[in-house]
Amino acid sequence: MYNADLHDRLVSSILPNVQSPASYLGGELNIVRKNHQEVPGKLCMAFPDTYTIGMSHHGLQILYSLMNAREDWLCERVFTPWVDMEQQLRAAQMPLYSLENYRPLHEFDVLGFSLQYEVGSPNILTMLDLGGIPIRGEQRTMHAPLVIAGGPCAQNPEPLAPFIDVFITGDGEPSLPMICDLWKELQTACLSDGGYRDGEAGRQQREQMLLEVAKRLPFCYVPRFYEPEYRDGRMVALNRTTTEVPETIEPSVIADLDGIPLPTSPIVPYVECVHDRI
Repeated sequence: MYNADLHDRLVSSILPNVQSPASYLGGELNIVRKNHQEVPGKLCMAFPDTYTIGMSHHGLQILYSLMNAREDWLCERVFTPWVDMEQQLRAAQMPLYSLENYRPLHEFDVLGFSLQYEVGSPNILTMLDLGGIPIRGEQRTMHAPLVIAGGPCAQNPEPLAPFIDVFITGDGEPSLPMICDLWKELQTACLSDGGYRDGEAGRQQREQMLLEVAKRLPFCYVPRFYEPEYRDGRMVALNRTTTEVPETIEPSVIADLDGIPLPTSPIVPYVECVHDRI
């Protein structure tokens, strides 16, 4: 459902005070806007950099199109706000939101970060905080979205391990739908078994669900079940804390590149981006 109240507050009191306000409005040509009340699965793709950089990334467009082609999932977008917008949001006590329906990040089932380069890592913490999601994974219950991350820098996950629930290794086209579907299945199982719990019981409940992810999807690295071993300042091993998870993570691989359709109606930004693809 479109959050008209948040949109109106942005337009009237926030966006007139920031640079490039169109970067925070959404509504571009070819966006997909679905009703949150009619779609069971809700994914927000998060790019930890500004809109003009994130919208230049072709991979984001591919995954956005792939997930929105499904009737049981919606996929929306969010980018790191520039410093002036961050200050405005904090001063107004407004959450960071998706561009399609202006929904706060904490309302989604899955929040997926694209890790293209290391310098964007601090922005992930900013986005989690602004989105109303506990920054550290150990603090989250099932009430919070599943925080996942993929892309090139997911191959070096340890600096972000305290903050990301699941790292997706390999190609995102086959793996993203699988992790989203499994998490939705696990959410449903929790709701059928007395609902989401709070406090320490809630954190333990979430840990059990994350264990299921680690056991059932070989391309998922769930850092809370592994302990890095360091020697002379260098990591020399990654040891399991339970034998229930795989010792080696196998990346997801696209078996047939021709079987992955490219977006036929990509989003066309209303502001100049770093790379204008169209």
